[in-house]
Amino acid sequence: AEGLACPLHGTAGCAVPDPGELPALLDGPGPAGGPAPSWGTGTGAAVAEAELLHGLTAVLACLIREAFRHEGRVTAVEGLLRTLARWAGEVNSAGRLPYGQLRLGAQYAQVAGRLRMERGQIGVAMAWFGHGLRWADAVQDASARATLLSDMCTLVRLDGDPSLMLGYAQGIGAVDARRRWMATLSDLYQARGHALSGDAAACRRHISLARRGFARLGPQDHLEAPWMAGAEGSMRVDSAIGGALRDLAVATGDRAAARRAIDATARSRAQVPPQMRGARLLLTLRLADSWACAGDPGAAVALASEVLPEAVRSRESMVTAELRGLHSRLTGPWADLPEVRAYRERLLDAGE
Repeated sequence: AEGLACPLHGTAGCAVPDPGELPALLDGPGPAGGPAPSWGTGTGAAVAEAELLHGLTAVLACLIREAFRHEGRVTAVEGLLRTLARWAGEVNSAGRLPYGQLRLGAQYAQVAGRLRMERGQIGVAMAWFGHGLRWADAVQDASARATLLSDMCTLVRLDGDPSLMLGYAQGIGAVDARRRWMATLSDLYQARGHALSGDAAACRRHISLARRGFARLGPQDHLEAPWMAGAEGSMRVDSAIGGALRDLAVATGDRAAARRAIDATARSRAQVPPQMRGARLLLTLRLADSWACAGDPGAAVALASEVLPEAVRSRESMVTAELRGLHSRLTGPWADLPEVRAYRERLLDAGE
C-alpha cells in the first residue's frame, strides 16, 4: 500500500493488519504507548515485534493517504517516528540490530521530511532526510537510500543550489548501478540540475538517458518502485522532464526548450488522477509558466487564471515556488499588457 515495503520482508506481499486491529495493537504495551518495550528473545516476542512492525507500516500507509490533506498529520508522523527511534535504541542496547525498526524509521523519516518540505521548513526537512539516510545505510536499504536522495534533490532545488542537487542526483545512480529505476531517477534529477545551471547539452543528454531508461524498466523495477510503473510513472517522468526544460528556458531564454516543456508538462498534466489535486495544481502553474517562457503571455494568463485562488491559498512550498516564478515572468517585459494587468488584479483579489 502506498508503495511501502515491509520492514521485515521487503516486497514479499505480507498480510496487512485489519484496520480494526490497529488501535488495540498500538495502544497496548510497546512503542505507541510510551517507552520502548523489552521484547526478550523468545518466539512469542519475535511474533509480537513482527505484528507491531506490520501494524506501524499499515499506520504509515494510512497517514500518507491523509497527511497531505490534513496539516496535523505531521505531528502524528513525527511522534511515531521518535517512538520508533527510541524502540530501535532499546533493541540495539540489548545486543540486536534493530533491522525492522530502522527500515521502518527510514520510511517514516522520509514522510516527515516531505511534509516539512511542503511547508517550506527546509532545515527540519533536511534533518529528517539525514536521519532517514543514516538508518537506511545502517540496514543497507538501497531503495530507501535512493528515494531519500531524490527528496534531497528536490529540497536543494527549492533552495536554489544546482551543484548540490547534481551531487545528490549522481548519488542516486551510485546506490546500485544494476537497478534501472535508480539510474532513471538519477538522470531525471541530473537533467534538472544541469537545467538550473544553464547547461543545455548536459540537460538534454540526461533527458534522453532518462527516457531510454524508463522504457527499459522491468518487473523488478516496478515491484521496488511501483510509482514508476504505468500511467503514474509516465506522469512523473514527463513532469520531471517538463520541469527541467522549463528551468532551462528560464536560465537560457531558449524558447524552443520552453515549447518542449509545454509538450511534456501537458502530457503529464493530462495523466494526473483526480485525487492528486496538488499535482494538478502544480503542473497547471508550470504549464502556464512554460507558455510565458515560450513568449505567449496570453496563454499563460488563461491557464493560471483557472487555479489562482487555489494557488494563492496553498501552503505547499513547491506550488508557491511555481507561482512565484510565473509571476516574475509575467510581470517583467509584459507588465503593461491588458491581460497581465487583469491577471495581477485577479491575483490580488485571490489573496484577500
